[in-house]
Amino acid sequence: MPISLILDGARILYRYNDFDRAFVHDRVAQFRDQVDRRLSGALTEDEFKPLRLMNGVYLQLHAYMLRVAIPYGTLSARQLNGLADIAERWDHGYGHFTTRQNIQFNWPRLVDTPDILDALADIDMHAIQTSGNTIRNVTTDQFAGAALDEVADPRPYAEWIRQWSTDHPEFQFLPRKFKIAISAGAEDRAAIRAHDIGLRIVRDGADIAFDIYVGGGLGRTPVVGSLLFERVPVGALLPHLEAILSVYNFNGRRDNKYKARIKILLHHMGLSQFKKAVNRVIEHINNTFTGDELQELARIQDAFVSPDLRERDLQPYHDAIDHDSRFRHWVERNVTPHRAAGYACVTVSLKAHGQAPGDATAGQMRCVADIAEKVGFDEIRVSHQQNLVLPHVAQADLPWVYAQLREAGLGTPNIGLISDLIACPGMDYCALATARSIPVGQTIAQRYAEQEAVLGPISIKISGCINACGHHHIGDIGILGLDKAGVENYQVTIGGRPGLDAALGEKMGPGFSEAELLLALDRLFSAYLALRRAPTEIFSEVVKRLGVTPFRDALYEVPRAA
Repeated sequence: MPISLILDGARILYRYNDFDRAFVHDRVAQFRDQVDRRLSGALTEDEFKPLRLMNGVYLQLHAYMLRVAIPYGTLSARQLNGLADIAERWDHGYGHFTTRQNIQFNWPRLVDTPDILDALADIDMHAIQTSGNTIRNVTTDQFAGAALDEVADPRPYAEWIRQWSTDHPEFQFLPRKFKIAISAGAEDRAAIRAHDIGLRIVRDGADIAFDIYVGGGLGRTPVVGSLLFERVPVGALLPHLEAILSVYNFNGRRDNKYKARIKILLHHMGLSQFKKAVNRVIEHINNTFTGDELQELARIQDAFVSPDLRERDLQPYHDAIDHDSRFRHWVERNVTPHRAAGYACVTVSLKAHGQAPGDATAGQMRCVADIAEKVGFDEIRVSHQQNLVLPHVAQADLPWVYAQLREAGLGTPNIGLISDLIACPGMDYCALATARSIPVGQTIAQRYAEQEAVLGPISIKISGCINACGHHHIGDIGILGLDKAGVENYQVTIGGRPGLDAALGEKMGPGFSEAELLLALDRLFSAYLALRRAPTEIFSEVVKRLGVTPFRDALYEVPRAA
């Protein structure tokens, strides 16, 4: 049993104040009245739709779905326990963690949604702006505040942006949804160039500044974001964001939702003209930012106090490494170095072989919450890879943590491997999907379970339609499910990647049926093993060295031979 933490009331993440709580409870009361009017027939579905979307309620294939905001992917143990309670009381006993660092409940009844939102408000959570044409959840690095390579903790700035954007009167009805991500490390772990706005925290001498990327996004027209501004001072960040949103709001198309994202506007105007338009707006609005917003930032930063990472005896950890091969293998795959000696970041895999990626049962949520409360400084993160993270764990406690996770079915040592794949809900849930993605992901994970350690790090990302919620464009291997004359058809892309050097995968050719896809992947992986120079040369490195041609040839070897 580990040493329980004594936090002495220290705060290591943002806590709601009275204003926040009143705001969220007022929104729930408003929505309760709207639901009552819908159920009574006073509102038609067309009238109700924009109201429910403003509160995170979707209508999917089989039921309503509620998407809950987890700002910048950060949760307390109390909040995760509260989500577990909601899953048991109002859903089917589980939740689905998403690539936007949120959680979705796929089976709530409409009549229950106000009660669910009330329960969320009681744990300082909500579903505001998790849908609709507005600014969505601000996402960031799952290792924020713990990463070895970060310039500064990006979470206070993400919270600052969240407060600025929530219920912003000008940006509630944008031409299309709008996504912002922020990263602060030498390595971009937030895929900032795949967002409408991507922020990278950098040093400008002794000061913090921001590089601003604009116009990224996936979907039917995938685009890698472009660098628009460099080294923007902290005090100028919100004016720049407001100006970018204002130019988009005024000029973005509203006649065609497929051409309404900021990436289309940026392409139409050109980077230079767009930047000039933004600078004109900045000149006009600069005097509306009086400095009060920087005082608010200082208040927010005060809430993000670093945990007291006390020195611990490492002998239990070294003993476990020496004598427990399963523990050692888990550490190699699922544990990341921490900025503080003697501590580590633990990635909790929600990808046990054959499991729906990103799903966690109520019991599993409570297990992670219990670990966080006892040895993790009461903090949990959600990664955009659909896993959970305990960002601050003493190495001395890792053997106990591993034992608890294994007992709950959360100890799979597969982070970065084939089975750690991303998959959108697909046609099992989503009304927009044209093919299944979860069952395909489950089959792939099980098929290569024994081989994935030899194959090494390979990111597979699966989308069930061209909206690309599974981020297939930026996977080492991307799989896009489409409908072809009533039959599910899976296209393959190779060579995509997130990061500061982000690239879109190249389409390989005609799609495959599900059975053909699995055989094509067999040939692809066999070709990779034959082509790599050494076991240490990973798949993405081979693709960079040789290009995609040998992999395309492997995928279509049998059909072409015929």
